[in-house]
Amino acid sequence: MPINRFPIQLRFGDEDSNGHVNNVRYVQFLEEARVRLSLLPLPGVPDKAGSGAEGETFRSVTRETGSTLVARQEIEYLTPLTYRSDPVWIEIWVSAVGRSSFSYGFRLTDEDSANVYAVAEAAMVMVGRESGRPEPLSERQREILESWAGSSVPFRGAVSEAAK
Repeated sequence: MPINRFPIQLRFGDEDSNGHVNNVRYVQFLEEARVRLSLLPLPGVPDKAGSGAEGETFRSVTRETGSTLVARQEIEYLTPLTYRSDPVWIEIWVSAVGRSSFSYGFRLTDEDSANVYAVAEAAMVMVGRESGRPEPLSERQREILESWAGSSVPFRGAVSEAAK
């Protein structure tokens, strides 16, 4: 499964009065991973004629037609995370691709992946610059997203199931 991994440096202020990293910070970790992934240079696409210009990224491809917006996010917290000087790692992959939307899957882990602190999924929708309405993904966007495709997010169960 093609997973991209990024280190996330914790800050002492990330902890709340309960002594663990606050749930709001996890949403920011997801955002950080999405932004970092969208800015990675895409393989096999050199800069324009050696001009030194930036190579193609998912963000540059998307910017041509509009932008992506978060439509929904779900986070399942598995193990409390406390402040430490070593970074945690966020793994990100594409868990689904639709007509005008796609989803990212996430895992927040230690560097060696021994501890998993949370799993998450974010549904994204492509919107047109002019219309602000959902627009179909371009063939190039679809090609990039499919190169990052992996499995579904390993949630333990839906909230309604957990309540039973």
